[in-house]
Amino acid sequence: MPEIDPETLGASLRRLSGVRDQALEQALRETVTACVDLFDVTGSGLMVADEQNTLRYVAASDGPGRELELIQSDTGQGPCVDTFVHNRVVATEDLVTDERWPADRPAVEELGVRAMLGVPVRLSGIVVGSLDVYRSEPGVWDDTEIAALQRYADVIEATMHAALRAHSADELASQLQYALDYRVVIERAVGFLMGRDGVGAVAAFDVLRRAARHDRRRIADVAQQLLDTGRMRG
Repeated sequence: MPEIDPETLGASLRRLSGVRDQALEQALRETVTACVDLFDVTGSGLMVADEQNTLRYVAASDGPGRELELIQSDTGQGPCVDTFVHNRVVATEDLVTDERWPADRPAVEELGVRAMLGVPVRLSGIVVGSLDVYRSEPGVWDDTEIAALQRYADVIEATMHAALRAHSADELASQLQYALDYRVVIERAVGFLMGRDGVGAVAAFDVLRRAARHDRRRIADVAQQLLDTGRMRG
């Protein structure tokens, strides 16, 4: 794996922190694009939770990166989903052969996506999305790369915070605010399902996600109904 130059990383972080006066989505696209050169990866992308807590595509450096995000959003599986649910870094040496996400494998084989890493993107300590990077060849992600990418996710957080402080009225800012406001009730509902049904966090999260989709309701409303009554419609 390539050695990451601390001076280069620091300069990039400072430059990207200065995009706050631009539109939020443009700033995030620039951040994702710069990530590719800085970390010598094939592609990079960013996903943010929507009102149904489905991770949605926000920005990607290339076509395969965008398709990869859309696949995970559709299947409810993948490193980005696990990163979002567990609020931690999730890595795979080879997404094509990894048995943790079987629903993704048929679609990703043609994309040229092999080694992949998901990093939580947080606001005020609450996870609202995930930054993902990938390489076209299988390989191990070392501790230096992981630590640097976690610092990089901090830049994304600063950019998002700036947009929210400016009371931005665009759709993405509203989406971020919703994810920030209702993460706690959603996590409580996930814990309820885990205890009641004996399932893992990702499976419990997917139950809520599918119920919200089925009824075309916000996931926080579904979660609150579950906590209040022990049941969900749909």
